Amino acid sequence: MHNPSPSPGGNPLGSAPIGRLLPQFAIPSIIAFLVSSLYNIVDQIFIGQGVGYLGNAATTVAFPFTTISTALALLMGIGTAANFNLSLGAGNQDRARQVAGTGLACLALLGLGLGSVALAFRRPLLLLFGATPDVLPYALTYTSITALGLPMLTFITGCSNLIRADGSPAYSMLCTLSGAVLNTVLDYLFIFPLGMGVAGGALATVLGQALSLAMTLGYLLRTRLRMVVLTAADLRPRWALFRAVCSLGMAGFFNQIAMLLVQIVLNNTLTYYGSLSQYGRDIPLACSGVVSKVNMLVLGCVIGIAQGCQPIFSFNYGARQYSRVKQAYWKAAAAGTLICCGAFVCFQLFPRQIISLFGPGSEEYFQFAERFFRVYMFMTLANALQPITATFFTSIGKARRGMMISLTRQVLFLIPLLLLFSRLWGIEGTLYAGPIADGAAVVVALTITLREMKRMPNQDGLPPN
Repeated sequence: MHNPSPSPGGNPLGSAPIGRLLPQFAIPSIIAFLVSSLYNIVDQIFIGQGVGYLGNAATTVAFPFTTISTALALLMGIGTAANFNLSLGAGNQDRARQVAGTGLACLALLGLGLGSVALAFRRPLLLLFGATPDVLPYALTYTSITALGLPMLTFITGCSNLIRADGSPAYSMLCTLSGAVLNTVLDYLFIFPLGMGVAGGALATVLGQALSLAMTLGYLLRTRLRMVVLTAADLRPRWALFRAVCSLGMAGFFNQIAMLLVQIVLNNTLTYYGSLSQYGRDIPLACSGVVSKVNMLVLGCVIGIAQGCQPIFSFNYGARQYSRVKQAYWKAAAAGTLICCGAFVCFQLFPRQIISLFGPGSEEYFQFAERFFRVYMFMTLANALQPITATFFTSIGKARRGMMISLTRQVLFLIPLLLLFSRLWGIEGTLYAGPIADGAAVVVALTITLREMKRMPNQDGLPPN
């Protein structure tokens, strides 16, 4: 057990070169987010191959439960990690310890609450999320099992932020990776040799989450955190600290809630206007699920970079080392943009090959999927700035700006454009709403960031403006 010096020079977050810190924290975080995304993508691939596109549509309408779980996890996880590192950077280890305990306790309580609600009200909620009569039976079967894993998923996702903030990004990655590997093996076993269909995919997911939870708890019980000594008394939630955690976690939370609203609006828009087109109701719904899951891999890389930078942003801002904060932001933005440009090329050149991984379908199914990739995802190449910028503002304690940036794409631009364009141009209008909203959100994020950079003192050690 050790407690690093609170001074910037005594902690590598405040002294090691940014070019070395960024990959050290970001790469494990990227892998963790990618692996987390694979839980749903692997399910979708195996269910699509074993059940067909109705199975894919079922995982699409069930996915909002995962989005809500992630929202709660980020509310507590990001808020706890940011307060934890800000407190360490300012030399206040007592507050850092109590923040960690409050965050862990609240993660457990919120996860249990979500799992209970999902299990009790799954049918009306799945109908709200866009389930059609043909898809509903598959979705009910899938959700009846995955709801049992929502408390575990919430705790694992939230706690991974704290483990990274505690200086163990590799172990955070390993917790998620182990569960994903088990999930993949069991997916194949349950769906194909045992013929369990969507129930098999759901059961594999829950068992994978159970393994990740066991490893996460093992870290907490074994180390009680590396940078502070966490005691049982610290696990008592404190209202003042809960509010502080929520204030810095709101950006990630509302971003996920906005994504949930987008999912609901998009699913219902696609099924309604799809029924008026040659594609019918179920094909657009299934394609939307596949495209969103593939896009999760890209966002997983970008969010992984952003979350990997969170301890660097928070510690150095708390220690008034502004030059390091600025350097970390621009390096993260460049790395994220490079990844998004690669994804853009793949989406434009190989959409049919990507969609084929998720199972067979009619020619209409593949035609719509190709168009969805090429039109709706056209602005993928610029999508790194918004999540990195939102995390940046949250990490330096400016939660309102982080929350505003998180909400610009989904709430301010995308939802209104989905409703307007689909009404004017039907299902084609739905596709064009995506790139326009993405472009507008990037302009807003970049404008606000440049203003913030000008407000930061040019000299380290001065109080922020």
